[in-house]
Amino acid sequence: MAEIVGGGRPVNDAERRVIAYLRDHAPADWLLLHNIEVPRGNDVFEVDLLVLTGHSLVVVDVKGTRGRIEVSGTRWFPPRREAFGSPVAKLRGTAKALKGLLVSRSTQLERVYVDALVVLSSPDAELIDPAGRDAVNVTTVPELVATLSDVSRVRRGCSPHVRPYMTAVLDALNQTVRRSTAPPRFGNWEVEEQLGGDAKVTEYRAFNATLPGSETVLLRVYQADPLADHESRAAERQRIANAYQSLTRIPPHPCVVRSRDFFAIDDESRFVLVLDDVHGQSLHLSPPRGARMSVLQDLLSGLAHAHANGVVHRALTPASVLVTDDGHAVLTGFDYAKLGPRNYTVAHELGNVLDAHYVAPECHERPDRMTTASDVYSAGVIAHQLLTGELPTSADADDPGVPEVVRRMLDHSPAKRPSAAEALQALTAPPPQRSRLGRLVRRLVSRPS
Repeated sequence: MAEIVGGGRPVNDAERRVIAYLRDHAPADWLLLHNIEVPRGNDVFEVDLLVLTGHSLVVVDVKGTRGRIEVSGTRWFPPRREAFGSPVAKLRGTAKALKGLLVSRSTQLERVYVDALVVLSSPDAELIDPAGRDAVNVTTVPELVATLSDVSRVRRGCSPHVRPYMTAVLDALNQTVRRSTAPPRFGNWEVEEQLGGDAKVTEYRAFNATLPGSETVLLRVYQADPLADHESRAAERQRIANAYQSLTRIPPHPCVVRSRDFFAIDDESRFVLVLDDVHGQSLHLSPPRGARMSVLQDLLSGLAHAHANGVVHRALTPASVLVTDDGHAVLTGFDYAKLGPRNYTVAHELGNVLDAHYVAPECHERPDRMTTASDVYSAGVIAHQLLTGELPTSADADDPGVPEVVRRMLDHSPAKRPSAAEALQALTAPPPQRSRLGRLVRRLVSRPS
């Protein structure tokens, strides 16, 4: 039985289960410290669990995500939920920051290896990581003790024995970390679960603290620099507020995610965007074949509604489309949208986030030239991939499995593409009815002489 040496209140049941499991199953000489905060300059890193084993100090992040989780680049795509930033990347950064703080307290702690481990607490959770970048730092509850006991994880140059440094490690932790006394709260929203994130934005599922048990929302918490000069802060504020401003321009629609609120906290070091918590899976995980056409129609319906209200999405990919359990699609991901004429732009950020497969040809070199026509091209790529399972190529021009309107959406000339509304109409229009006279003529013509 491991010893719990301190900590704050666990945020959710997943954290409680992992802490209890280690307490009851880990070796007796291991030490546990849970729900703490690691300060670094003006930032604070929230840590679910620290485990001091016989060979390393391990920073642990607990994820209650269920089902099959697919890793693509720096994002995780779980079922029935919006994709989120890889928690592994963020946790590695936290481990590096903690190591730096320890060494600043005692140089001998340079020899102590600080590891990072994401624990999937749900019994049915499965990580699919083709590239293998994240999997090495992910484990499950049944494998947790074995993974933590693996001395081969200690990197070259660090000691495989922590015992000689135990007192120095505990002293440094005592001077460095602080107890987290309650779940994070942003305004009146109390965090139920951290979903993921990166250096710029962290995503949470939260509930109204005044009405526990009420429906949950999705919080996107953006980091900002409160010490920057006035001009830089204004530009950063505009960039962060872009999604909220775009969504408020769009009247409520069942195929577009709804924004509920946007506010700054503290000294404007963070901004919070409150969105509907759409319980769906990303289109990156293909929906059942029978629902594909209705998903495409929902996508075009949401896109046409955005365009009709002067908003160009500009970053449309399968990751920005959520599909609910009943096959309904919702358009999300408006961080880089354009909402009509204005005296500033976030287009210069697009080069860092766009997936070239979904970018219209005329915008490859100039993302700032994106229009409703380039959105339609992106939707055409998604439609082709959705209907055929493959990205479009020039050889697909006569593919009978691709509707003619989808081929027109992929035209290299923006002027020849239909609008999103026209594409939607073409896909939903009933097939033309053949007249009785026409059927009779065809019957007579085809009759053998």
